[in-house]
Amino acid sequence: MILLHEKWQKLLSSSVTGNMVLVLVLSMLAFDVYCTQAFLENGNKIKSRTFLSPEFIMGPGSVESKTYYDIDFPRGHIALKSFNAEVVDQAGNPVPLFETYFHHWLVGKYYEHRPSDRNFTRNSGLCQGQILGQYFGLGSETRKTATDIPDPFGIEIGNPAEIPEGYQEKWYLDVHAIETRGVEDRLGCIECRCDLYNVTNDEDGNPIKPDYKGGLQCCYGETRCKLSRGFQGGKRSISLRYTVKWIDWDSSVIPVEIFTLDVTDTGKRLHGSTGISPENGCQVEYAVESCTATNAAGNGCVDIKRNNLTMPTGGYVIYAVAHQHVGGIGSTLYGQDGNIICTSKPIYGNGNEAGNEDGYIVGMSTCYPEPGSVKITAGENLTLESNYNSTNNHTGVMGLFYLHIAKQAPNMTFSHPPVQMHESIKGTTYAWSIVVFIGLAVTIAVAVRSWLKKRREGGYNPVPK
Repeated sequence: MILLHEKWQKLLSSSVTGNMVLVLVLSMLAFDVYCTQAFLENGNKIKSRTFLSPEFIMGPGSVESKTYYDIDFPRGHIALKSFNAEVVDQAGNPVPLFETYFHHWLVGKYYEHRPSDRNFTRNSGLCQGQILGQYFGLGSETRKTATDIPDPFGIEIGNPAEIPEGYQEKWYLDVHAIETRGVEDRLGCIECRCDLYNVTNDEDGNPIKPDYKGGLQCCYGETRCKLSRGFQGGKRSISLRYTVKWIDWDSSVIPVEIFTLDVTDTGKRLHGSTGISPENGCQVEYAVESCTATNAAGNGCVDIKRNNLTMPTGGYVIYAVAHQHVGGIGSTLYGQDGNIICTSKPIYGNGNEAGNEDGYIVGMSTCYPEPGSVKITAGENLTLESNYNSTNNHTGVMGLFYLHIAKQAPNMTFSHPPVQMHESIKGTTYAWSIVVFIGLAVTIAVAVRSWLKKRREGGYNPVPK
C-alpha cells in the first residue's frame, strides 16, 4: 500500500500527459471497473442505433436543400436521450466542412394518414407556425456538440394517446448542404452571399430585395456558388449518418419540453400568418455589418444583438446550447433577474481533419445545470444575447438558443452537475481505490481545461480560402 502511494505521488509530479496515461493504467489495476450505458434507477437500459439518410449528389459549388420524409427512426413509446450526426461519403468516411459545409440539418415529427395527409407537430416554441419547430437541429458544430439528455429525463415520443386515430408517427429530415470544393470564396459561399450565387429571385420566384446581400434566400437547392476559373471536379454521393439513443418509456422518466429561441424574433404574431415576413415572428437569420474605427476602439469589433423573449410556460432547465455561424463568439441567455441561465461558446477548429477544420465552428459548449437549480417561470421575460466578431461583414448568420425544460425536478439530489456522456462506473469500495480515482479525475480535468484553453485562446479566425 505504501509503495502504491509513493508511485502515485511520482505520477502526479510528472507531466499532464504522463499523468493521464499512467494514472489511468494505475486506476485500472486498482479498480474492479466496468463501464455500461446509463441506467435509470429501475434498470431501464439505453438503446442506440445508427442510421444513414438517403444519399444526395453534390458537385463543386452545388447546394442541396431538401426534406426527406419517413426517415429511419426508433419506433414505439420511448424517451429520446440524444441525437448525433455527421456527413459521410459513400465509403462511410467523414467529410470535412471545407469540402461539404453543412449549413444545417433539422429533424422533426409528423403524423401521416397517407402521403397527401400529413399533420406536422413542432416543439414547444417560441416561433410561428413550423418555423424552427424541429426536435433536433445543428449545423457545422454537429460533431462536437453534446446532445445527451441526463437521467431521469427524456423527450417523450410515440405516446399512443397523442397519435390521432388512423395515423402513424413519422419523422422528417431537412438538410441544407453547400459543396465548396473549387469555389472562389469559401466564406462567401457558406454565408450565402447573393453575388456569388448569381440569383435575383428567391426559391419561390419572388424578387430579392436590393438591400439583401446574403442568406437563405440566395443559396437554395440547385443553385451553385461561383467556382474558381478552370476548376474541374466530379460529383459524389454523401449522406448524413445519425445515431439515436433512447430508452423505453415508463413512469420513472421525467419528460422535457424543447424550446428554440431566436434573437431575431420580433415578438409579433400576425393573425393567420405562419411564415417569415419582416413583421412576423422569428426572422431566423440576420446580417452583421463590419465595424468602424470608432467601434473597434470601443468594443473591439463585436456585434452585439439582444432581444427580450417571453416564456409561455415554466420549468427547470435541463440542457441549453446556442447555435451560431462562422464569426460567432458566443451567446448568453439571461433570466428576468439578470442572472445568467447559460452561456454557450463556439469551438473553432485549427486543423485539416474532419471535426477540427481550421476557421470553422466545430462545436458549441453546452449547459447542464444541476436538476432543480435553474428555474424559468411562466411569463418570465428572458434576454437573449448573440455576439459576433464584426471585423468583416457576415451575411445569413443565426443566433438561436435551444432549451430543454422539465416541469418537475427529480426526487433526488446531485452532488455534481450531470456529465455529458452518460456512463456509470462502479468499482470496489477500497478507500485507496477511491483516492486513485479522484486523482485521475483531477488530472484529466486539468488536462482538458488546458486543452480547451489552448483551442479557444485564438478565438475566431476567418475561414481559409
